[in-house]
Amino acid sequence: MALARTLVSASWLNKAISSAKAGPLRVLDSSWYLPKLQRDGKKEFQEKHIPGATFFDLDECSDHSSPYEHMMPGQEHFSRYVGNLGICNDTHVVIYDASDFGIFCAPRAWWMFRAFGHSRVSVLDGGLLNWCREGFPVTSELQDYTVAEYKANAKPWVKTYQEILDNIRSKQFQLVDARSKGRFKGTEPEPREGIEPGHIPNSTNIPFNMFMDPETLKMKSEKELQRLFEDHNIDLKKPLVGTCGTGITACFVALGAHLCGNEDVMIYDGSWLEWFARADPNHIISERNEKIK
Repeated sequence: MALARTLVSASWLNKAISSAKAGPLRVLDSSWYLPKLQRDGKKEFQEKHIPGATFFDLDECSDHSSPYEHMMPGQEHFSRYVGNLGICNDTHVVIYDASDFGIFCAPRAWWMFRAFGHSRVSVLDGGLLNWCREGFPVTSELQDYTVAEYKANAKPWVKTYQEILDNIRSKQFQLVDARSKGRFKGTEPEPREGIEPGHIPNSTNIPFNMFMDPETLKMKSEKELQRLFEDHNIDLKKPLVGTCGTGITACFVALGAHLCGNEDVMIYDGSWLEWFARADPNHIISERNEKIK
């Protein structure tokens, strides 16, 4: 089985879609937006998407028993959901989203597939935004695929609240938070009501947009990504965990590290939403709190 490249270009994908030589291929639109943006990813997909694409619903393919947003589903749930999209274990899956950032939640879906043992998965570099910029076609035509048999094989890549708490003392792994600088520092409001900004003790902030080129909105080069991690004192040879608000942009940490050769980055799935709800106030680090004191 040929290895899939981590990032694919719009030109590559356009050729692959029209070429039988590409082998089993499925394109997924994983668009998801914060409620405050008032955008409906599924509705937008139905109106405009890459030809042949299927919608991958991050909320539907999640643990519905959890009080937190789009937490990782169980192995059987993922297998059933992905199989219903017509995806087999040998399918090359290419994931994109329609965010104005170029890429926003596609890395989450990419990481989910990898966490369930699916190595033939790629992210469309620059997303739908770049696809359209380069003049490739879009459609509103929906396509159904025959249900396939899929068997997930979960890896232990999900970090729990307790593991993050224990790591404050043990420091067994590096924790990188991909939220904006203001949310991390506690000076900018969180996008969800009832949640205050701040960060987990000993965590490092690398905002997710820093992983992309600000002009092309594509992922930075391996050399640039290595420098980004180095500038933030992150050692890619040591264990690394990503976090954010709800586990979406945390996956930029995993994608960026993967492009630099570290393929085993884990994610704190509950992220700040869970941490703020459960942590002792002393473990909520915030400049706002310091000023109140």
